[in-house]
Amino acid sequence: MQLDHVTLVTPDLAGARRFFTDIAALEDGPRPPFRVAGHWLYANGRPVVHLVDATAPARATALVVPRLDHVAFRVAPGEAWRALLARLDAHRVPYEYAEVPASAEVQIFVALAPGVAVEFVTSMAGGAVR
Repeated sequence: MQLDHVTLVTPDLAGARRFFTDIAALEDGPRPPFRVAGHWLYANGRPVVHLVDATAPARATALVVPRLDHVAFRVAPGEAWRALLARLDAHRVPYEYAEVPASAEVQIFVALAPGVAVEFVTSMAGGAVR
């Protein structure tokens, strides 16, 4: 079994698309003609993030727990990681940096929207820097 994709329902479809294309470097690609607006964003030829326009207001009784905390993308160490950091800085996107305890990995967390976080993780083997 493997993860196929993650779907994010958002009232800010354009903003979410810009984040995932400009910062995460995913590519906007073909999407079936659903009745609701959205985008399929691709990595390595696969649609891994599905964005869907929030067409109905959130229910006041929506369950909070359990919930999806974040989605994570593994970034190649070295130049790809440095390029990600440069895009975050160029777009003035705030993030939290963390070293994974007892490992050789580092993480960056970005708050995409209230309750939605995106993690980027890489190995320090490629000289990961903040």
